[in-house]
Amino acid sequence: MAGPIPILKIGPTLLATSQLELHDTVVESFQTDMLEEIEKTGASGLIIDISALETVDSYVARMLANTAKMARLMGTETVIVGMRPAVAATLVRMGYFMEGITTALSLEEGLQLQRQRSDAGDTE
Repeated sequence: MAGPIPILKIGPTLLATSQLELHDTVVESFQTDMLEEIEKTGASGLIIDISALETVDSYVARMLANTAKMARLMGTETVIVGMRPAVAATLVRMGYFMEGITTALSLEEGLQLQRQRSDAGDTE
C-alpha cells in the first residue's frame, strides 16, 4: 500500500517528495515504504525532497538520517534536497550534522549528483 508520500522512479533513482509536514507516524511509514521500494526496484539512487518542510524535530531528523543509512546498506546512495535555512539551522542546533549524507539545494542539483554517481559506477 502506498503511503502519504509518493515515490517515483526516474531511471535508476527513486524520488520521494513530501508535500506535508513529517510527523512521527508519517515518517515511519515513509521509511518502510522507501526501503520496500528500494528492494522492489533495485534503485541505485534515492532523492528525498524536503523543500516543503517548515520544521524538523529530532525524531524526524533521526529518521531521515537513518533512512539514508539503511538505503546505503542496501546499495542505494541518498541525496536530501531542498533543505530550508531554518531546517538546516535547527538540525545543527540539535546536533544532527547529517554526516555521510549528501545534500543539495535543489531537485535539479540532486538529480545531477545521482547522474554523476551512476556514470562513475558505469566506468568502474
